[in-house]
Amino acid sequence: MATLNPKIPLFFTFLLIQATSPVFSSSSSPASSKCSTHTFSQNRVFPSCVDLPYLDSFLHWDYDQSTGVLQIAYRHAGISSPASTWVAWAINPSAPAMIGSQALVAYHRDGQLTAYTSPVNDYSTSLIEAKLSVDVRDVTAEYSAGEQEIVIFAYIRLKENTTSLNHVWQDGPVDAGKPIQHSTSGGNVRAAATLNLLSGQSAGGGGGDDRMRKRNIHGVINVVSWGIMMPIGALTARYLKVFSSTGPAWFYLHLSCQSMAYIIGIAGWITGLQLGSQSPSIVYSTHRTIGIGLFCLGTLQVFALFLRPKPDHKYRFYWNIYHHTIGYAVITLTVINIFKGFEILQPGKKWKNAYIGVIVALGFSAVWLEASTWYITVKRRRSERDNGDKQEPQRSSNGA
Repeated sequence: MATLNPKIPLFFTFLLIQATSPVFSSSSSPASSKCSTHTFSQNRVFPSCVDLPYLDSFLHWDYDQSTGVLQIAYRHAGISSPASTWVAWAINPSAPAMIGSQALVAYHRDGQLTAYTSPVNDYSTSLIEAKLSVDVRDVTAEYSAGEQEIVIFAYIRLKENTTSLNHVWQDGPVDAGKPIQHSTSGGNVRAAATLNLLSGQSAGGGGGDDRMRKRNIHGVINVVSWGIMMPIGALTARYLKVFSSTGPAWFYLHLSCQSMAYIIGIAGWITGLQLGSQSPSIVYSTHRTIGIGLFCLGTLQVFALFLRPKPDHKYRFYWNIYHHTIGYAVITLTVINIFKGFEILQPGKKWKNAYIGVIVALGFSAVWLEASTWYITVKRRRSERDNGDKQEPQRSSNGA
């Protein structure tokens, strides 16, 4: 029985290590910050600051540990359309996460930049103005057209001798004069951290990093299984059977590749369901629907294997049509859904380009093998006809 190339599991392991590596978490230190050179209006001075790792944001503060009074200035840059953008910064007494955070929000309402407080109690929040569970006063905001940034100022009273806090920051669109849901991909789902008010160290939030790590694992598993191994298994069945020297090895190689892809793919599918259940208000309908459809079609292929007629059975022709149609449909939908996943996850361009490279390589391989196997088949038939052999060759077709 043929076995899979041992490099495939090693490649898969490498991708998992990349997906879970610290590059997806965040930490920053004021030692290398850009925020320290910023000058505020009205001669405001903040002795401490940190460059936040996502959403082009910065936090400045002045903290009196003995009294617990924290004065902050949250800067959100890159606001080219201030009339249609809201920004927010929040602290969370429980964890560096959205739910339970106590937010300071700013956006243009009725033509004026307005700053107010809003507690975030669920994912479907519309950032309605309300009192916070922490003592906050003097919440104001200003917009700098030159630097294209909104700045939120506030005083917050923390418990005495507090040394660190969980904080989140965010931006989103304004529609009909009201804040609406922010983007659910890229930096918008990573913008959470724990800040040490004394040292200025800001470490990526565990909850957000854990979700992002699961998203990365979900993506890598499905790209490798459904997006790479499945097409390779299909190519194996379609073309290797033409070569007489392979014997039945092509079938076992095809079966092994597709079985491993399906088993690994189940893990990716389950991870996707878990991610969906953890964020009930964030639904990627198209990606989810295609994913469920792929799992169902893949499962049908597995059960069809147990109902596979013998080669000379009268129903084998119809079974082949079914098997090929479902198989190619799975590969096509998989490629579409992987690119849907890239739109959601927004990884570095190198990952998307790498997968495009894999698809192009598989496509060129298919074209070359198609031409080669047809040449071999035609040559074999011509040789048999010249020799007067009228018997049907056992492997005269290049179809799987």
